[in-house]
Amino acid sequence: MDTSAARMAIFGRIRKAQQRPAEPTEGELAEVQHYLSTNQMGPRPKIGADIVHRFRTEAERTSQTIDEIATLKDAPEAAARYLDSIGVARTAIAWETLTDIPWAESGLHVEFRPPVNEDLVGITSCFCAVAETGTLMMLSGAQTYASATLLPETHIVLVPVARIVRSIEDGFDLAKKERGVLPRATNFISGPSRTGDIEQTIVLGAHGPYRVHLILVRDFSI
Repeated sequence: MDTSAARMAIFGRIRKAQQRPAEPTEGELAEVQHYLSTNQMGPRPKIGADIVHRFRTEAERTSQTIDEIATLKDAPEAAARYLDSIGVARTAIAWETLTDIPWAESGLHVEFRPPVNEDLVGITSCFCAVAETGTLMMLSGAQTYASATLLPETHIVLVPVARIVRSIEDGFDLAKKERGVLPRATNFISGPSRTGDIEQTIVLGAHGPYRVHLILVRDFSI
């Protein structure tokens, strides 16, 4: 049984014990929406007016590297420049939502598919970015496979500047507004994977990418 099925089975047993129908009723859903819309969020820290600067500062603090470009057409050259700087071949897999970008013009070989073990570089975008913590919010989908953010050693992320929000709560609000229901996988990424399990020494790349490189894009249209 996969994780989603196991979770639904647990919820089903809880609803059965409460003598509720197997699926939430319209009345229950309306009650939840009413609660969310009428109850204020808790206090949040002040992060200043310039949320792009805050995002950059927090992203760098969590070992992410950053570049900034004007338009999506500049993304291939920025990605190629970064890969050359770390001595990695200009070969990558990418989300299918990024097929219209002219990668080949900058000498990149990009395949639009989920990664396999041999793939060293994954290129994605993000649903939004959180200024408060320098975090990326990822929503999985048929064209935005979560594995592209987890399996390759190097993760390059195209971040639309217009989709930098102040807090994680704002990210969830944006997802509810645009998607209604969250997908089966919602991931938050704050820099390279790391662990301190061995002698309290931080090691990068323990459970995911060794590197996370952000390319901030001012104009995300093609």
